[in-house]
Amino acid sequence: MNVLVTGGTGTLGRHVLPRLVAAGCRVRVLTRTARPDADGVRHLTGDLVAGTGPDGALDGIDTVLHLAGGPKGDDVAARNLAAAMARAGGVRHVVMVSVIGADRMPLGWFRAKRDAELAIGGCGVPWTVLRAAQFHDLVLDVAGKVGRLPLLPAPGGLRFEPVDARDVADRLVALTLGGAPAGLVPDLAGPRDYAFADLVRSALGRNRPALPVPLAGKVGRAYRNQENLAGAGAMRGTRTWEAFLAERQKLAFSR
Repeated sequence: MNVLVTGGTGTLGRHVLPRLVAAGCRVRVLTRTARPDADGVRHLTGDLVAGTGPDGALDGIDTVLHLAGGPKGDDVAARNLAAAMARAGGVRHVVMVSVIGADRMPLGWFRAKRDAELAIGGCGVPWTVLRAAQFHDLVLDVAGKVGRLPLLPAPGGLRFEPVDARDVADRLVALTLGGAPAGLVPDLAGPRDYAFADLVRSALGRNRPALPVPLAGKVGRAYRNQENLAGAGAMRGTRTWEAFLAERQKLAFSR
């Protein structure tokens, strides 16, 4: 299998690439920054938001794993990738990671993810989309930033189901190697959900006084209705938030 991975140098991509190589895939990565080929992976330079690079990267590729994402521009990147795949003509399957609630949450980032899904689904290439919860790594980063505030904000009704990036990588690789496009597959979330303030406290390793913060408007109503959480029929990762924190702490002590 000849696989092009976008976003292969990110948190998720670093787990996906070795799994694909171990399975015998010939792997290319499209990345904005030039990198040397290594560990069975060929790196090509390109920028999906700018629309540069995907045509050459798709030469001889039969499967695309679209992991690239950022705070903005995901819809533009997906439209450029979709157009390039249509021009290439040889891609038989595109697998994309999205976010739980992409079709429900009234926030710009979620809407961009939904528009990205529509672009991939409408390009004429058979597709598979996996919506996942927020990664442990992202939640830890947010907790560190919030933890620097004098008081811990506790938005009412705000809950998360953080999932380990390795569990998401396992699922995406299975969907990729399975070969058969499956459309929108069941969501993937972590083993349990947590109040936002509890996630921050556990990440900081100490109790903090919390300041209740109301979430108003459509966004507040969506979070209170848990539109950002996985529903019935979702798959669950096996690696817990607590295990992730313990692993990070162990790594920190070993340095």
